[in-house]
Amino acid sequence: MRMSRLYVAMPLVLHQTIELDDDSAHYLRSVLRLKKTQEITLFNGAGGEYQGKIVEVSRKRVMIELLSFTDRSVESGLQVILGLGISRGDRMDFAVQKSVELGVAQITPLQTERCVVHLKAEKGQNKVRHWQKIAQHAAEQSGRTVRPEVSDVQSIDSWINQQAGLKLFLDPFATQTLRHIQPDDNRVTLLAGPEGGFAEQEREIAKQAGFVPVRLGPRVLRTETATLTALTAVQVLWGDLGGVDAE
Repeated sequence: MRMSRLYVAMPLVLHQTIELDDDSAHYLRSVLRLKKTQEITLFNGAGGEYQGKIVEVSRKRVMIELLSFTDRSVESGLQVILGLGISRGDRMDFAVQKSVELGVAQITPLQTERCVVHLKAEKGQNKVRHWQKIAQHAAEQSGRTVRPEVSDVQSIDSWINQQAGLKLFLDPFATQTLRHIQPDDNRVTLLAGPEGGFAEQEREIAKQAGFVPVRLGPRVLRTETATLTALTAVQVLWGDLGGVDAE
């Protein structure tokens, strides 16, 4: 049976017994439904993972003894930064979840002209926390030992001007494809639009900031499909999905 995995935002020291925070304890009790003496894998993003045994499960607290450490990583050698136009409901959730499974390093939700959803103040912060939880659980499920960052919502104009390296934006009207491009620093920044795509002004601003428009094929893809297709393509071409040793 596959061992459950849990991200914890705390220091982990071999042979010590730790107490989970309230959110992690609730998840272990109510979602994973683990009991005393069962084993679980913990990671905190600092590298590797710990195998632990649950020594107490109660309404007041959950205690785990750290038994062993494994120095392992499934992180891609290609660092992928994703700027993702905010889409509605499950589409955004799905894109965040699958992007983490495909090895993305960082996701920034972007407010664009054609976004159907417009987030302000407290509602925006709540949404970001929701997407951070989705990213965390996707990292746990996919065997990653790093929890990718989901940043606060930014405007597309602000985010575009902060990026460096090979910068690409997904554009069904582009003539260039990924096959004829090569990153030179193992870093790729992808810009993906919302349901309605980018406004013409946004496309021009992106190009002026050095983003290269690329198309993913002859068909127009929905935003979540385009995002995952692009992530898969760059990992196959330059990351860890295309080599003979990829698992």
